[in-house]
Amino acid sequence: MMAIEAITSMDWQALQLSLLLAFVTTAILLLIGTPLAWWLAHSKGRLKTTAEAVISLPLVLPPTVLGFYLLIFLGPYGWLGGTWVTITGHALSFRFSGLVIASVIYSLPFVVQPLQRAFETIGTKPLEAAATLGATPWDAFINVAFPLARGGYITATILGFAHTLGEFGVVLMVGGNIPGQTQVISIAIYDHVESLEYTQAHTLSALLLLLSFASLIFVNTFNRRTPIGIP
Repeated sequence: MMAIEAITSMDWQALQLSLLLAFVTTAILLLIGTPLAWWLAHSKGRLKTTAEAVISLPLVLPPTVLGFYLLIFLGPYGWLGGTWVTITGHALSFRFSGLVIASVIYSLPFVVQPLQRAFETIGTKPLEAAATLGATPWDAFINVAFPLARGGYITATILGFAHTLGEFGVVLMVGGNIPGQTQVISIAIYDHVESLEYTQAHTLSALLLLLSFASLIFVNTFNRRTPIGIP
């Protein structure tokens, strides 16, 4: 009870904003990650290697470096940010919309890579069999590839959601620390630590720790029980 009482109203706002950001980001990533992962799984051209390196860049690039370039790109004088200001009159940086774009880029490999591995495991034979029965490419994907790749989709969804929920460096650089607008749960933890409010920091950190641990347990258990490619 004391631990729950230690969470302030601003902390609840940060948690709600983090959950919303993770949900929106994951939904967008699944939409754009599916065709991208499908192309990577079936492409054999030279462009594939470059594309895989670009997608994997957030895994090795320091978040502050990526966040800095995204801040320039999304800022009022950046290419996308400047265009957005001209159209809407509002900047993307230091707004929730900017956080979504930054999160999509930062969490991209956590969604694309599991989907790519799932599609590669399935191969082309099930799709070719569906085509001989008169199925269109879209029908074959929806009725054959998608069900067989459900393990990859579960993994991609959970990893994308959990990774976005714990973001710090990128969202801080792009969104700043505006309570109720861009302050996510990881930044709220940092604020509590800076203010020597360790009880609140411990409570929020433990919440994220349990959430992340439960996500990994679920993914590992599901993948052991349902290998990718087995209906």
